Amino acid sequence: MRALTFNTIDDTVLDTLRPPGWRYWLLIAALFGGVMLGAGCWLYQILVGVGVAGMNNPVHWGTYLINFVFWVGIAHSGTLISAILHLFRAGWRNPIARAAETMTVFAVCIAGLFPFIHLGRVWMVYYMLPLPNQRTLWPNFQSPLMFDVVAISTYLTVSSLFWYTGMLPDLAIIRDRAEGARKKIFTVLSLGWTGRHEQWRHYSRGYLFFAALATPLVISVHSVVSWDFALGVVPGWHTTIFAPYFVAGAIHSGLAMVLTLIIPLRRIFRYERIITVHVLESVAKTIIFTGLIVGFAYGTEFFIAWYSHNPVEMAIFQYRPTGDYAVGFWIMVVCNTLVPLLFFFKAIRTRIGWLFGISILVNIGMWYERFVIIVTSVAHDFLPYAWGLYHPSAIEFGIMIGSFSLFFFLFFLFVKHMPSVSMTEMKEIVHQGADHGA
Repeated sequence: MRALTFNTIDDTVLDTLRPPGWRYWLLIAALFGGVMLGAGCWLYQILVGVGVAGMNNPVHWGTYLINFVFWVGIAHSGTLISAILHLFRAGWRNPIARAAETMTVFAVCIAGLFPFIHLGRVWMVYYMLPLPNQRTLWPNFQSPLMFDVVAISTYLTVSSLFWYTGMLPDLAIIRDRAEGARKKIFTVLSLGWTGRHEQWRHYSRGYLFFAALATPLVISVHSVVSWDFALGVVPGWHTTIFAPYFVAGAIHSGLAMVLTLIIPLRRIFRYERIITVHVLESVAKTIIFTGLIVGFAYGTEFFIAWYSHNPVEMAIFQYRPTGDYAVGFWIMVVCNTLVPLLFFFKAIRTRIGWLFGISILVNIGMWYERFVIIVTSVAHDFLPYAWGLYHPSAIEFGIMIGSFSLFFFLFFLFVKHMPSVSMTEMKEIVHQGADHGA
C-alpha cells in the first residue's frame, strides 16, 4: 500500500473505464439472455397462472420466497462492510466498499421482485398499498408481510443514498478527465462537485450520518424477514432465535458473495495493488466468525427442540437430517459451518483459488439453508395426513436463473462504466500511511 500514490490510484481505477472488448460484450449478451429467460418464464406464469410453479398444499412457499430471503441476505454484507466497518475505521474495507455497496443495491432490487412473482396475479399488489381504494380495503399492518414492504423499501432508500453519496468525488474525477457526451453525463451525475473545503466537510458528515443510519438497518431488516416465519406457529419456525440467526446468516452469505465478485474483479482489472491478499484474508477471517455463529444457531435449534420435549418440534428436527430433504440439510451444514473452518489455516485463506472455491460453497450452503427452513417445516407440519413434498418446476428454475443473471448483468455493467473502487477512500489510506510514516 505504501507504493501507491494518488495518481496511481486514479490511473488504475480510470483504466477500467476504457471501452471494453468483445469478451465483455459476449458476457453481457449471455447474461442478458438469462434475464430474458427469467422474464419469459415470469410472463408465462402471469398468463397461465401460478399453478405452473411446483408449489402445492401444504408447501405453498417455494423457491420464490427462498430466493427472496437469499437476496436480502446477500445485500446485508454490503452495509456491514460499508457502514459498520466504516464506523470502526477498519482500513481493509476501503478497497472493496464500493463493490459491496453496489452489490447491496442490486441485490435488494432483485429481492424486491420475488414477492411480486410469488403473488401470481401481480396487479393485486395494488391492494397492499396504504391507499384509499374502491373496495375500502386496507393492508393488515400487523402482518409480517407488510413489515417486509416497509423494511425493504427503507433499506433500499438508505443504501442507495449511501452508495451514491460515496461516489460523488469519484464521479467528479471522471468528469474532469472525460470529453464529449461522457463529460456531460458525469457533469450531471457529480452534482456540481468542485472539491471545496465546505463540500468535503458536508460530505464527510453526510457519509458518516448515512453509515450510522444504515447500521441498525443491517439488524432490523433481516430481523423483520425472520419474523415472517417466527410469528407463525409452524414447527421449526416459531422460535425467538430466528432474528439473530437470520442476521448472522445474511452477513455470512453476503461476505461470501463479496469474495465471489471481488476475486474475478481483482484479476480482470489488475487491482492486485489495491485489493491486496490482506484484504481478502480479512474477509475470510470475518467469514470464520459468522460461520461459527451460524453453526451455534443450528445447534441451538436442535437443543431447544430436545429441551422443550414438544413432540412436533422434535419430529421436525429429526425429519430434517434424515427425511426427504436430508441431502439439502447436510449440504447446508457442511458448506456453512465446516467448510469455512478451513480459513483457520493461513495457507488456505491467502490462496486465491481456495478463497474463491469456498466462497461459492458458502453461497450454495446458504441457499440450501433457506430451502431447508422454508420447505421442510411446511412439508412436515402438525398433521401426518397433510404432509407433502415439493419439487421446483422448470418455470421456477428459469426465474431463478433470470434473477442471478440480472444481478451479474447489472454488476458487470456498473464496474465497467462506473468507478468500481472508491478512489477517495483509497487516498485516505495512502494519506494516513504517509502521516504515520512521517
